[in-house]
Amino acid sequence: MTLDKLSIGNTAVITKVEGEGAIRCRLLDMGIIPKTKITVTKVAPMGDPIEIRVRGYELTLRIDEAKKIYIKEEKE
Repeated sequence: MTLDKLSIGNTAVITKVEGEGAIRCRLLDMGIIPKTKITVTKVAPMGDPIEIRVRGYELTLRIDEAKKIYIKEEKE
């Protein structure tokens, strides 16, 4: 499952980050790396962008970027 499919308020663990070149490096530099917990906090009215909480800070990503982040949803 990719990050763009995660519902607001749900938490998941990143399993893989895809992409090439600068985009992938940018995501990794922001702390979006495998085995990190990530939570969707907000979604814009039209669905793009989404706001996530990762490593204690809020980050906004475009849907195209979120589709490159593979996750495993945590069960409560």
